[in-house]
Amino acid sequence: RFAGMARSYDASSFDETETCTILNWNYYSGRSLHKNGGFCAFAVNPNPNMKITPDWFDRDPLEVAPDLLGKVMRHKMDGHWFCARIIETEAYLREEKGSHASLGWTPKRNALFMPPGTIYMYYARGGDSFNLSCRGAGNAVLVKSGMPWPWPAPDPVMLQAMQQLNPISGRPRPPEKLCSGQTLFCQALGLKVPEWDQQTFRPGRLELLDVGEPPAEILQTTRLGIPLGRDEHLPYRFIDAGLVRFCTKNPLTQRRNPPPVLRISIE
Repeated sequence: RFAGMARSYDASSFDETETCTILNWNYYSGRSLHKNGGFCAFAVNPNPNMKITPDWFDRDPLEVAPDLLGKVMRHKMDGHWFCARIIETEAYLREEKGSHASLGWTPKRNALFMPPGTIYMYYARGGDSFNLSCRGAGNAVLVKSGMPWPWPAPDPVMLQAMQQLNPISGRPRPPEKLCSGQTLFCQALGLKVPEWDQQTFRPGRLELLDVGEPPAEILQTTRLGIPLGRDEHLPYRFIDAGLVRFCTKNPLTQRRNPPPVLRISIE
């Protein structure tokens, strides 16, 4: 099910690669972007219509997750903006066993039960992960990976700063790999659990922007890292098809146990 369309499409399960076309993807277009003498290709005060507010998340996470693709998250640190385009997301519902909320409320999971648009951060394999609550207590979307923005020519000063935040073996991480995973995304943007868990987007500090660049095609497939018997078969992972080679794990090139993939063309 996808928001902003003339009709909905619900792929709760599928057995092989399929193709479908969905019409009338509505998004902001024609926004004026320009350099601002340094980090990030936005003016200090972008068009207010670009900024996504918490009420945008007051929807089913299966609608929010694909809609997040193409949105730009930017985090301001030390007077500079760090920007990344979201290219991969995963939806989680309280009713299914793959979600944290299915294990019940705890103080650490409190954000999942707070109003839509609340940030839920936790540690995964020693790194920070970024999620947003959606409609329905316990429902959320995980930001799985991204790309420095604007791609393929991000601001060189911003890119260097992101590489300093997120090196690999003491060397600069390649630009296309800076945000290719949920913890790498947070590390490159400087997003930390103690600072942002149970918070919301804050104008001038942490913002989510609709820059009018939705993906031309979306891939829908099964989520990563879900243990057997925990609803690992659910196709709740969404990827910008044009940037799939930069996501956490490319489902189109998996040779061992390749997952089913649904291709959704946006017109």
